[in-house]
Amino acid sequence: MRIEVKGRNVNVTDDLREHVEKRFHRIDLQVSDLAELEVELIEERNPAIAEPQVAEATLHLKGVTLRARERSTDLRGAISACADDLARQVKRHREKQRDRGRREAASPDDLTSAA
Repeated sequence: MRIEVKGRNVNVTDDLREHVEKRFHRIDLQVSDLAELEVELIEERNPAIAEPQVAEATLHLKGVTLRARERSTDLRGAISACADDLARQVKRHREKQRDRGRREAASPDDLTSAA
């Protein structure tokens, strides 16, 4: 999986980049090598916003795009929450694909002969 980390109003340091790679490693194990992950780290500079640190992740898979956006008071917390949300979505997507394969394997002839 290719990971691209961008920053808006945030300097993306090597430490932040390593944290993103560490947190999204679980997703990397579940998806194809052709998948592309874009992570955007944002600091909103409005003092009225209680949680100004935002992490957005967009995962491009074959035929589907998954997105997650999380806010926190610190950037590492937002990255962790975003990774957890995206991991849940990937797991659900994989279960749907697996169930779809099982339904197609059970042909209509098998269902009528069992009755």
